[in-house]
Amino acid sequence: GSIMAPNTSVKSSLSAMHASSVGQRMKWAVKRGVTIQHIQPGQPQQNAYIERYNRTVRHEWLDQYIIESIEEAQDYATQWLWTYNNDRPNMGIGGITPAMKLKMAA
Repeated sequence: GSIMAPNTSVKSSLSAMHASSVGQRMKWAVKRGVTIQHIQPGQPQQNAYIERYNRTVRHEWLDQYIIESIEEAQDYATQWLWTYNNDRPNMGIGGITPAMKLKMAA
């Protein structure tokens, strides 16, 4: 598979922990055969599907809660992702849920 990712070059101002995190994500991707393709800085339209998903997450999930802990964020994220994939119609795929689209493809 291929994932478009924003240009995430590691700069000297980044903390060592963040640099390590980027390295771990790259190893994860390589291990699974995922090719990371960087978009040009300032060109979000090159990554329109992910940008739209991020906007949906922000407006339909993150803006709705005051999150007090990592565990609470993980709980909300799990619940929201299940709803997104199973209950929420997606107009980009004909008004059906991603789960329905996956069943049709199988």
